Amino acid sequence: MKKKPFVTLEKLQEITEKYPTPFHLYDEKGIRENAKALKEAFAWNKGFKEFFAVKATPNPYLIQILQEYGCGCDCSSMTELMLSKAIGCKKGDIMFSSNDTPEAEFRYANEIGGIINLDDITHIKAVEKAVGYIPKTISCRYNPGGVFKISNDIMDNPGDAKYGMTTEQIFEAFRTLKAKGAENFGIHAFLASNTVTNEYYPMLAKVMFELAVKLQKETGAHIGFINLSGGIGIPYRPDQTPNDIRVIGEGVRKVYEEVLVPAGMGDVAIYTELGRFMMGPYGCLVTKAIHEKHTHKEYIGVDACAVNLMRPAMYGAYHHITVMGKEDQPCDRLYDITGSLCENNDKFAIDRYLPKIDMGDLLVIHDTGAHGFAMGYNYNGKLKSAEILLHEDGTFDMIRRAETPRDYFATFDCFPIYEKILEDEDRLYK
Repeated sequence: MKKKPFVTLEKLQEITEKYPTPFHLYDEKGIRENAKALKEAFAWNKGFKEFFAVKATPNPYLIQILQEYGCGCDCSSMTELMLSKAIGCKKGDIMFSSNDTPEAEFRYANEIGGIINLDDITHIKAVEKAVGYIPKTISCRYNPGGVFKISNDIMDNPGDAKYGMTTEQIFEAFRTLKAKGAENFGIHAFLASNTVTNEYYPMLAKVMFELAVKLQKETGAHIGFINLSGGIGIPYRPDQTPNDIRVIGEGVRKVYEEVLVPAGMGDVAIYTELGRFMMGPYGCLVTKAIHEKHTHKEYIGVDACAVNLMRPAMYGAYHHITVMGKEDQPCDRLYDITGSLCENNDKFAIDRYLPKIDMGDLLVIHDTGAHGFAMGYNYNGKLKSAEILLHEDGTFDMIRRAETPRDYFATFDCFPIYEKILEDEDRLYK
């Protein structure tokens, strides 16, 4: 089976005339359509809000598109908080879900109007020390432990995850926070990652809604919102069926009507914290075939590497590959598609059947719009690529320039060696 790229060969050739490969390319049309679909799927809930997981794609130009559809930001670090503030997030637009958090980050999150989502009961004291008081609106992250199943299939293992509070701890946390002045409470849980099933969110919602009813009844705390977090996945493989966000939204609505409404909690806002679902399919890594090697296997070397997309090297993740212009040719060549790092796991595909690849061919590596560029690093002194946004009208703009040696060596700017490096950069990177 095949995946169809959101960009044509002709358009890529036009883009590469201006911006050399490799680069990450994003589809504005797809991003907008998906954000609109999510908003419509949960329109039944008056207080619904998506807090986009900034860690997935920390590019302000892309996040600002989501802001047009009412999205806020889910942050987990100081720099993500700074980015969110810089693009105009106001009080109530930021959810700060972090762990092992420095006091300065709690302080700054509160200062800019972020909702602090406590990962652990011991963080109550940390927030109180950092801020000087307990904010009136606050959230707690829940981890029920054990495994999370849909039917007989194990979806994930929350009991092995470092995040969240136990059932006993979250009840104690609510009582403590209420006694310290908190007035508006939220609960949050992330029990499974990248699920490709419409059943996950409704099942998670049932767990969370039932917990909310018990918490409000037993602690007297007013629960204003329930954050279903992320976990809605995307079909990386061409034989997978995509999630239907409207079916998911309707499934959550039914559970809401069954559990919360009879308990007198029909005013609770539903929050989501999606990253991969919001951006994943609407980004791709564009790279060029620059070497071929015929040894014990057939290798195609490209000008991208794991610095540009870490997921396949890190845990063997599958990303579909299209050889542009050869979509209709038979996939009768068995290749490993490799990058140039001095690491044997720097491979985008292993034993992948593809059409015959010639040097200079453009390859599109699909579904890199989330956890693609964001997970990049600089091993081997490799530099991160540019990011390009393809607009709905076919025009395109650079939304992040490619790194240069000046960026890589920037933290040496207090030493004499830096000036020598700049001299070479000026000569080599004209």
